[in-house]
Amino acid sequence: MTTKSVYQRGLNAPVAGPNRRGSKRVAVIGAGACGICAAKYLLEVGFDVTLYEIGSQIGGLWCYQNDNGRSPAYRTLHINTSRGVTRFSDLDFDDATQPFPDHVDMHRYLVRYAEHFGVAPRIRFNSRVTQVRPAFDQAREPPKWEVELADGAVAAFDAVIVATGHLTKPLHAPELQRFGGEYLHAHQYRAPEPYIGKRICVVGIGNTACDIASDVCVTSPKCALVARSGVLVLPKLLFGRAFTDITAQIQRPWIPRALRRRITRFLTWLAHGDMTKLGFKRPDALTHVTSNATVVTDIAYRRIFVKQGISGVEGKTIHFVDGTTGEFDVLIAATGYLIDLDIIPREVLQFADNRLELYMRIVPPEWPGLYFMGFFNTDTALNMVFEHQARWVRELLLENARLPDVEAMRQAIAERAAWYAGQYKKTIRHSIEEEHVRYLTDLRKTLKGMLHRANGIRTG
Repeated sequence: MTTKSVYQRGLNAPVAGPNRRGSKRVAVIGAGACGICAAKYLLEVGFDVTLYEIGSQIGGLWCYQNDNGRSPAYRTLHINTSRGVTRFSDLDFDDATQPFPDHVDMHRYLVRYAEHFGVAPRIRFNSRVTQVRPAFDQAREPPKWEVELADGAVAAFDAVIVATGHLTKPLHAPELQRFGGEYLHAHQYRAPEPYIGKRICVVGIGNTACDIASDVCVTSPKCALVARSGVLVLPKLLFGRAFTDITAQIQRPWIPRALRRRITRFLTWLAHGDMTKLGFKRPDALTHVTSNATVVTDIAYRRIFVKQGISGVEGKTIHFVDGTTGEFDVLIAATGYLIDLDIIPREVLQFADNRLELYMRIVPPEWPGLYFMGFFNTDTALNMVFEHQARWVRELLLENARLPDVEAMRQAIAERAAWYAGQYKKTIRHSIEEEHVRYLTDLRKTLKGMLHRANGIRTG
């Protein structure tokens, strides 16, 4: 079975039944990859879709220097998965695209996707949504939602899909903000030139932290990478092939999860050896994996030195947990993000530490007609998961599927949160972690149950 068929199996199955609602009006908030994907799947079954975009560009975070002010993209940004895994199921990248698309490739592709599937004419650019609020009595009326814009305009919809992303509001560590030199969050980083000749400390061990450290280390007299957690840094290439194309062959529900992880760790060891010899801690809990093509070589060449934590900051002096100290000019904090959903009233969705009480990461149990897409971290290309979420939501809007009752959804939310809390390191980042094989399997299972429920078939 090819990589494409493994990842995209079942995505193009026909809808389960007719469109019973005709031109139901649906608002989609955000014209990034997730938003345009959702709009595409709804338009093709005849819904009346309006897509609101705060800026003037399609592409969200993949639009470098996007005028919406929400994109963290830096000039050297490449996606971590190969083009074959990253593409949507029904549109390939053009021939000019690199094996690992950069932000230029991704932006061009997303614009073409929106134009190809008729999404682009439905986008209202420069439209800042200030509130999404219910306008119906849950006990007696069908869903009706109002979307209010910054200019005061209000429009009513049968449903709203929020696809604004979760990488827009930087999470700062107060102890790092006391640094006496130049402090910035990774969200503000754009290019390496302003940091030539400066001593730099990058805090974090995620994809962005490693990219930035490798960007700046070549022209820095001293570059530290602070990895407070143990980490598995996946290579981009192995045996001349994209690593994600290789591991795609084992990402199947019938292969035990523990075996999939063991094979991935072994293949990573073949490429990088023992990560502790590079200065990293051995992981004591599961974490979101990092993927990088150059950081291991930069560490081996001593362009970057690894530290396992910071014990204190005094002026420009950083004290590390191993007892050493260093003087730095710049501290770049790749310390993650907080979910920003200020457009949703608190009585509709309350959350703290990025914990969203959503059934299958999509539905607030008490509020029919409101859906959240793309609010997760996962271990594969996001576009493929967006498509699965879009089809799941589409069947609900078509009324081919019916959600479980509120208590059942709340129980499922609690069980899912407990499972991940028992598996992964307890951090804000991992509050929205999803292993894609498990998640997509659960989306299929829950959709099957909801289809049966809508048609009066008992599921046990």
